[in-house]
Amino acid sequence: MEIKNIICSMALVGSTVLTGCSTAPVVKVPLEYSIEMADAMMARYDSIVHHMDHLDKRASWQYDYALLAEAIGKLEKYTSNPAYGKYMKDFFDYYVDSLGNIRYYKLEEYNLDKIRPAVPLFSLYERTGDSCYIRALHQEIKQLETHPRTKEGGYWHKKIYPHQMWLDGIFMASPFMAEYAKMFEQPQWFDEAVRQITLIYDRTLDARTGLLYHAWDESKTQRWANPETGQSRHFWSRATGWYMMAIADVLDYLPENHSGRNLLISIYGEVASALLSVQDPDSKLWFQVLDCGGREGNYLEASGSSMFIYSFAKGARKGYLDISYLDVAHEAFDSLVSCLMKPDKANGWIMTQICGGCGLGGKPYREGDYHYYVTEKIVENDPKGVAPFILAGMELHDADLVLKR
Repeated sequence: MEIKNIICSMALVGSTVLTGCSTAPVVKVPLEYSIEMADAMMARYDSIVHHMDHLDKRASWQYDYALLAEAIGKLEKYTSNPAYGKYMKDFFDYYVDSLGNIRYYKLEEYNLDKIRPAVPLFSLYERTGDSCYIRALHQEIKQLETHPRTKEGGYWHKKIYPHQMWLDGIFMASPFMAEYAKMFEQPQWFDEAVRQITLIYDRTLDARTGLLYHAWDESKTQRWANPETGQSRHFWSRATGWYMMAIADVLDYLPENHSGRNLLISIYGEVASALLSVQDPDSKLWFQVLDCGGREGNYLEASGSSMFIYSFAKGARKGYLDISYLDVAHEAFDSLVSCLMKPDKANGWIMTQICGGCGLGGKPYREGDYHYYVTEKIVENDPKGVAPFILAGMELHDADLVLKR
């Protein structure tokens, strides 16, 4: 396959970031913005098969680009345009061969980030009937059967991060397990999906604010970890966003009579309420470090805000959250378009103020202090922001139809 273009995250031009904004009127409905954002990405890059990895410059089985492909592919349902579905399918067909082997995937790495890219394979199998997707899904579940765990059964985020659970990892694995459980009638994976969500909630919850710390170290030996609780130091917007999206998506598959369902809905509501308390009152968006809105260096962050919009809209549509959360989601979406999106004359829209990435520990060591979170690279059009934005627009559209707004 010949690939003409390569996707890469683009560093934000200059050093100016918004800590607040005054919104201009938004004249289009959210779904239109999702379509225009997807069209802009497709116009820039004729394929997302090959992208530039900033470290080793090679393609990889990577969750963020897979999520972008998934989000774009879902637009076929709303537009009846097969180009969106083909764009998604081309991506996954590059990685999954006819025998179901996944290019660049290594089970022995035990990395939860490598589970999430497989989620669209469920729909591809249902659409095509091609058994290669089934075989690939079975490969992924084998990893989770032997993935390292904490003493309580929580999955390590990665083998290279022993004894650590990160909020990010819940989105990477739990929705996959829930959908696998439903498709293959293996209910033990429902139980596992719920266990991971509840375990990390208990271990990362800050009782005072109701917010969740980015991660937890069972061993309490990492420099970033509180020596008494094992919790990391700050509430990172996108980590909480991944977690909320995970609960929303797991509930799509979890049986109504499952013993953990009500608990997940309760957690969903508790975290949503905590997020309302730290929403910026002026912009209606959320800051990179959630509870430090007025602190120097902090900024309105696009990916986390998009994830909260998605989670609030879906929660309202499904009845997990009060209907008022749909109004919150709409207001935040309109503000995000006004504040953090800029037009590109050639190719539509550019999403700004996306955190390039935040982790903990590793080499070089990431301390997880405030300075670290606000000084990591800020990028434009990163799939970790663009994909949730596209999904949020679709979810707002669906919620408006169901709730007859």
